[in-house]
Amino acid sequence: MSVRELVVLGTASQVPTRRRNQNGYLLLWDGQGLLFDPGEGTQRQMLRAGVAAHDIDRLCVTHFHGDHALGLAGVIQRINLDRVPHPVTAHYPASGQHFYERLKYATSYRENVAIAEAPAAGDGLVTLAATPAYTLAAHRLSHPVEAYGYRLTEPDGRTMLPALLAEHGIEGPDIGRLQREGEVRGVRLADVSRPRRGQRFAFVMDTRVCDGAYVLADGCDLLVAESTFLDEDEALAVDFGHMTAGQAGALARDAGVRHLVLTHFSQRYDDPGVFGRQARAAGFTGDLTVAADLTRVPLPRRR
Repeated sequence: MSVRELVVLGTASQVPTRRRNQNGYLLLWDGQGLLFDPGEGTQRQMLRAGVAAHDIDRLCVTHFHGDHALGLAGVIQRINLDRVPHPVTAHYPASGQHFYERLKYATSYRENVAIAEAPAAGDGLVTLAATPAYTLAAHRLSHPVEAYGYRLTEPDGRTMLPALLAEHGIEGPDIGRLQREGEVRGVRLADVSRPRRGQRFAFVMDTRVCDGAYVLADGCDLLVAESTFLDEDEALAVDFGHMTAGQAGALARDAGVRHLVLTHFSQRYDDPGVFGRQARAAGFTGDLTVAADLTRVPLPRRR
């Protein structure tokens, strides 16, 4: 059975707390796994969450601040220790190549897995990978160091309609043939199916409100968005290159997001529920999760 869900490994900004590890988010997508922003302690959080190095196909780093990347060294070494048999690719800002190499070779280990590198560079929405299951793209964000957010888009498809298949006498292997070839015995795929919009996921971390955040979030089924500060501290958010909870809610509202996951909370706040309330006050009416460590968030069912 295919699984599409977000496994939240850590939700703290800058420093861990008693209840929150530093960042770490594993998106499981039909047998593939994309690990976003592994901060310190990610290996242990993976153990607690019941996921392993074998679940990782891509490493996606938004930027090279410690709380988003210091766990990369351990995760890369674990991938090699466990001899992950499938290809693994690392994505990160091209301007941080030297940081990536320092983390990859932070200590001595036996390098058994050749991790490919496909860094992000340039403006606009940049395609990093195109597979039959999804396209992975990145867009520059607004932060004191160069940062990129990520967007995963499933190709659009079609949903087969059993009643129309039966009406046209299409059954068994002919259904698959029709999907592959587009026409069987004069029956077109459009005659027995309806369009199915591909699902969309975005990861928007460590950024002020900016055009890039809106491009990434547009029409997403699931959006993971930083909300480091509460609205009353908006000046701090702008100064340090972050969003408030209300700004994240407004982003999701305007972008037509179906499910918003708030995360990356400053240690200065004790009540995580306030983040959700401020996102709601900004007018976001979709599904909302105020993330906690080890939360699992499934992608919304198709409409």
